[in-house]
Amino acid sequence: MAQLRLGDLDIHYSVEGEGPWVTLAHPLAGDLSLWAPQMPVLTSRFKVLRYDIRGHGGTTSTRAPYTLERLAADGAGLLDRLGITRTHWVGLSMGGMIAQQLALDRPGLLDRVVLADSTARRPADAAAVWQSRIDLARNRGMTAIAESTLTRWFTDPWRARQAVAVSWVRDMIARTSLEGYCGCCAAIAQIDLLDRLVEIECEALIMAGEHDHSTPPSMSRQMSERWRGSVYCTIPQAAHIGNLEQVDFFNDRVMRFLTGGASALA
Repeated sequence: MAQLRLGDLDIHYSVEGEGPWVTLAHPLAGDLSLWAPQMPVLTSRFKVLRYDIRGHGGTTSTRAPYTLERLAADGAGLLDRLGITRTHWVGLSMGGMIAQQLALDRPGLLDRVVLADSTARRPADAAAVWQSRIDLARNRGMTAIAESTLTRWFTDPWRARQAVAVSWVRDMIARTSLEGYCGCCAAIAQIDLLDRLVEIECEALIMAGEHDHSTPPSMSRQMSERWRGSVYCTIPQAAHIGNLEQVDFFNDRVMRFLTGGASALA
């Protein structure tokens, strides 16, 4: 693990493995440890950069609200400081939203892109939904956020079987910086990139959990229809955090795509 100063942030990150670069970006209220099930397979073929997004994990927080452009600039700044001129990107939920903004803001920086359980357009009630979560966090703390988040992130059968993993994830959510959580909620609430996906040149694998109600498969299919050179697949028996709930399926599809492109999954 390492730390570097970038503008107003101390960014926490890790680099492991050898080969072409792959950058991993986690969801809201997560941190880089969420990618643990992917690391053995990815580091066998790639040089993997994981980092904690502004206000999450070991990366410092700044006063809310944040914008998606700011979060994308953080990611680009880290890549620049590390001398990375081209990287694959695997983004989960918020990490996938950052990937879309980054692909638009810095054409040519991203190679193949995986968007897992993400979205490109806010629903009509987004402002109210996200404000209610901000209010809950500010009034009752991140522990209050954890339980409702777990019910959205995982299916009931998985939570019943995986008590140890659920406890680990609950603790990760609860220790997320309050300011970082609220700041990123504000950024997510504003996303409206669906119609701009046609501008992106790189290949993409767009995935959604079969039972994901937060970022449903219908949205991911719309994204794939607009993103040229993309392929869509559903993660079976998974809700919002498919990389944990269906590790083998997730790893298989991501590795096939990163090594062979969209045609490997067609």
